[in-house]
Amino acid sequence: MQAKNIAVIGSGRIGRAWSIVFAKSGFNVKVHDASREMLAGAIPAIRESVRDLASFDLIDEPVDTIVSRITACENLAEALGDADLVQENIAEVVEVKRALFTELDRLTKPDALLASSTSGLPASTFTEGLQGRARCLVAHPVNPPSLVPLVELCGAPWTSPKTMERARAIYEEAGQKPVTVNREISGFLLNRLQGAVLDEALSLYEQGYASAADLDTVMRDGLAMRWSFMGPFETIDLNAPGGVADYAARYGGTYRSIAAGRKPFDWPAETLDKLDAERRAVLPRDKIEERSRWRDRRLMALLAHRREVKDGEG
Repeated sequence: MQAKNIAVIGSGRIGRAWSIVFAKSGFNVKVHDASREMLAGAIPAIRESVRDLASFDLIDEPVDTIVSRITACENLAEALGDADLVQENIAEVVEVKRALFTELDRLTKPDALLASSTSGLPASTFTEGLQGRARCLVAHPVNPPSLVPLVELCGAPWTSPKTMERARAIYEEAGQKPVTVNREISGFLLNRLQGAVLDEALSLYEQGYASAADLDTVMRDGLAMRWSFMGPFETIDLNAPGGVADYAARYGGTYRSIAAGRKPFDWPAETLDKLDAERRAVLPRDKIEERSRWRDRRLMALLAHRREVKDGEG
């Protein structure tokens, strides 16, 4: 392992999940949070999550062995001192990130990689003035990265190719599925694809074509059944006897017609209030956290199934 030490800055859900990702892959992790209260709760929460992974046979070592690789550090410099990669997980505020990255650049060793988990801010917005800006990038995960392996790697115009290569190797070694975003774009890849689907779902809901529950069913029991193990390009390649070209010839006109008649969703409060009321009738607000834990256990079951299938194919 070329990189052995990881600093995780921010101990909320994403930071705790990243700590698990790296620790279960053999890395030493130091986690820091400006809030002592948040930091105090990090290790117990991580231990509980690792126990859940163990219950689905998703870890290869005892729970205590994995958790022992994670250390909570009240001092930022202590967390950063020997880091080979820093994974930042703080608020989506460009000024705050710029201030933190100035400190990361100052306190880390010169060859440490500085990665942000930001879901929408390009690295160029908070790294331009840094002496070590060539080692900075975005490494955008899916929540939670301990259960969903995708990580989007996107550099700024000044990020070096070597940085991107080293980052990809580290995340692969940590068991993630890195993809490279070739140049900066707001929202990166996943959020733009998710946004396109969400925009159409909200538009259809606003226009009264279906209830929120039925639109969720269309995704959950329709598109998502295939999309859980193949992407949209492979999907259409298999949906016509002659592959992509045949599919385009058969259905291209239909999709052009749909696109021409689309009504984009403009996020009006009235529609969102109606949607929220429908969701609260199904799931009271005080049950959201409980349902989130249920989601995570379902993701664990899916991961366990995928591992079983992969082992069987091997």
